[in-house]
Amino acid sequence: MAKEKILIHACCATCAGYVLEQLSADFTPVIYYCNPNIHPEEEYVLRSSELQKYAAAQNISFIEDSYVPRQWLTQVKGLENEPEKGLRCDRCFALRLQKTAAYALKNDISIFTTTLTISPHKSSKRILEIGQKVADENCLKFLARNFKKQDGYKKTMEIARSQNFYRQKYCGCVYSVR
Repeated sequence: MAKEKILIHACCATCAGYVLEQLSADFTPVIYYCNPNIHPEEEYVLRSSELQKYAAAQNISFIEDSYVPRQWLTQVKGLENEPEKGLRCDRCFALRLQKTAAYALKNDISIFTTTLTISPHKSSKRILEIGQKVADENCLKFLARNFKKQDGYKKTMEIARSQNFYRQKYCGCVYSVR
């Protein structure tokens, strides 16, 4: 019997490793790379190509959304001085998860999730609330899982080291560089 597809919003290979390992047992994962927040474009391309390479090695479908940083800048306008984990991040999560849900709807995938909760630098509670709200608005299911639990972050770092993944030093946006 075929497993249900799950659309996984992913920001990079490092964050995706453990999540894909966990979800592959119960689902057929499809990676959705939608990150208009990542700056500069060279960083975006580097993260995308690393994740794409890993997806191919794991025989997992990889979809990349178009890179339109202008959308993200419009979404966070006025929140440039917000701290990490503040309102700017909430708007960033909402934009990316809304685009993930739109792709899921258009492609008959009824459930989605995100790798964002693996990071100790992000509020999993807020990400999960936003994901559930987006799912409800689109009549989809959201797999609300805090992937950093049960040493998820530690395990994804082990996978990243074993795969020799490129590991960025900041969240991705122009404001997190500082």
